[in-house]
Amino acid sequence: MAVVVVTDSSASLPAELVDELDIAVVPLHVLVGDRAIREGVDPIDIDYSSDTVTTSAASPGELRAVYEQALDRSGGDGVVAVHISRQLSGTWEAGRQAVRDMDAADRVRLVDSLGAGLATGLPVLAAARRARGGAALDIVYDTAVAASSRARTFILVSRTEQLRRGGRLSSAAAFFGSELVTKPLLQIVEGRLELREKVRTRSKAYAKLVAAAVDAAGDDGAAVAVQHLGAEEVANTVATQLRDLVPGIRELIIAEFGPALGVHLGHGAVGVLVVPGGCA
Repeated sequence: MAVVVVTDSSASLPAELVDELDIAVVPLHVLVGDRAIREGVDPIDIDYSSDTVTTSAASPGELRAVYEQALDRSGGDGVVAVHISRQLSGTWEAGRQAVRDMDAADRVRLVDSLGAGLATGLPVLAAARRARGGAALDIVYDTAVAASSRARTFILVSRTEQLRRGGRLSSAAAFFGSELVTKPLLQIVEGRLELREKVRTRSKAYAKLVAAAVDAAGDDGAAVAVQHLGAEEVANTVATQLRDLVPGIRELIIAEFGPALGVHLGHGAVGVLVVPGGCA
């Protein structure tokens, strides 16, 4: 048996990696009217610009059920659950409530990834690879914490209105001028989504996005992910540039933002997520 790694659907991990590394995924919820749709489980066809669409965290009961199944699967070796930043979602707090109610609470370790999307997913991969190699619970946990602390996230969106409305971005962003003539470049700092800068043209915005990621990656190799929502061509172009510009790049994943993040980021969002040193 081995330690089992759990995450939530916001981590946006490709299905083949989830299957390969036996990662357990708890679905978050997209709320459309009076319907609660489980991300990654139920079919979702939504209008990302609608004011009536929102999201909710997994419940303590849902998380406990997955933690207990994972613990059984580990043969008692333990569970490491890596979740979206507690500053952006109630999932981590729900996980903490779930663990309090478990008989084997000492065998389940929670990690706040301090990120979202593949800034959560890349630390999950780092932990799951250690677990697959037979590492003990403490080592798998420390691996997830270390990768989360190194991860850097940069996201280019068309507008910040949806993020401010949902409480994910400070209203201070309003002081940066009209969004009609600028492109907001966001970053995640200590688990909080902040406005890094606004750029006047789309081409300059993409250049700033790439430059920020290259600077964050450093010179010692990095795991890199490019995510998008309905902007596959742009994401592929950004990925090509990063392959050329990041020295000794160790891993590059291209994926879409899932609906739970897409509701807040909006159509056309493109993000780059970097873990210096990689996730091996």
